[in-house]
Amino acid sequence: MNIFSLEGRVAVITGGNGGLGFGIASALHSYGATVVIAGRQKDKNKSAVERLSRLGGRVLGIEVDVADELSCKAMLAVVAEEFGRIDILVNNAGIAIRKPPEEYSVDEWRSVIDVNLSGAFYCSHHVYPYMVEVGGGKIINIGSMLSIFGMPLSVPYGASKGGIVQMGRSFAAAWADKNIQVNAILPGWVDTEMTRETRSQVKDLHQRVIDRTPAKRWGLPSDFAGVAVFLASSASDFVTGVALPVDGGFSISG
Repeated sequence: MNIFSLEGRVAVITGGNGGLGFGIASALHSYGATVVIAGRQKDKNKSAVERLSRLGGRVLGIEVDVADELSCKAMLAVVAEEFGRIDILVNNAGIAIRKPPEEYSVDEWRSVIDVNLSGAFYCSHHVYPYMVEVGGGKIINIGSMLSIFGMPLSVPYGASKGGIVQMGRSFAAAWADKNIQVNAILPGWVDTEMTRETRSQVKDLHQRVIDRTPAKRWGLPSDFAGVAVFLASSASDFVTGVALPVDGGFSISG
């Protein structure tokens, strides 16, 4: 028995059409999962599906706005109708608005919280009955180093990523007896489209990250393949409520 095999399982990855989300989708696909790319941008979804489909297996792209509860509910219903089950949910979709805290508008605050935190709640809430129906499931929430640290230009983002860890722990405690494991991955500084924008806004960020990270490099989406497969597979059946940094040692460096 291969405890890391995902054959026969259906995985939904929000924001799975690029960056870290696509890296995780690729990893789950390579271990046998049927993968659903759920994202707002139809063209990006299509491109991601085409890239994975070349490798074989079943892949589906669905448009979803995770800030809209009914959109989340409808997306999951389509997946269940198409494949007959949902086993794995990766709450990865996220946005960031960077500015000093006194300059945020209430609408900007709400937009980040709605996507990053409320979206993960909506998807987790509505996936629950599908996971119970198949005897259990795996929910993987994507946090951040800002689940741990503060950053001057990222108040709503940090609040959302701190909240997603605590929300996940509560789900984990509530649903453990239903064989649903809920865990979080806390990425360090990863080379993605979002962080490239951050580097353009924050002076010397690239070198500061290198200097503090014991591994002496930025992370890559592929660095998350192993931990994603572990948390999505039977290998982690007795692991729940964990928030695991994947950061090259950034969070332990003084």
